[in-house]
Amino acid sequence: MVRVKICGITNWTDARLAVTAGADALGFNFCRQSPRYIAPDEARLIATRLPRRVLLVGVFVNASLDDVLRAARNVDLNLVQLHGEESPADVQELSESFPVIKGFRVRTGFGGERLKRYRGAAAFLLDAFDAKRRGGTGKTFDWSVAKKAKKYGAIIVAGGLTPENIARAIRQAQPFGVDICSGVESRPGRTDPDRLDALMHEIGLAQKELAYA
Repeated sequence: MVRVKICGITNWTDARLAVTAGADALGFNFCRQSPRYIAPDEARLIATRLPRRVLLVGVFVNASLDDVLRAARNVDLNLVQLHGEESPADVQELSESFPVIKGFRVRTGFGGERLKRYRGAAAFLLDAFDAKRRGGTGKTFDWSVAKKAKKYGAIIVAGGLTPENIARAIRQAQPFGVDICSGVESRPGRTDPDRLDALMHEIGLAQKELAYA
């Protein structure tokens, strides 16, 4: 089964929508430069109302290890996602306290062998490259790269995933999980219920196809 993470959650209404729709994980963006930024204290209020089955992921970009750990403990996160230029040593150190998802932006010439250096990561998230923004760009990348990278660990595909292309992405990459943000939004930080339902419907169809392939 492909795990589904809805990222960029900023409010309780959208968190409840995602959980009701069947999301396995929710992502809180703690990068202040993001239009989907949420303060850890606000994320904690949402987290306390969620069922325990839902994994809570905090997204950080080049934050200090102390800041990551402080926020993770405050919110009671299940995992931390590092989406900057964090080093293998940073990932290893954090992994002693929380499972780590290490994010990479895929551009031309991206080689999956880079992932081998991050032995402390529990999973790798591959996202589309953008020179200015870290995720939530609406851009996609070559999903065959994700499929090839599976030999290095659990792969989560992100970047421009929508109800219109999610089934194709799952078929081509066959990932451990998918991470969706802008593809189910009405605007940054606000979920469109109809697009969310359509996305989950398409994911269900794609998973059935893979199961019987």
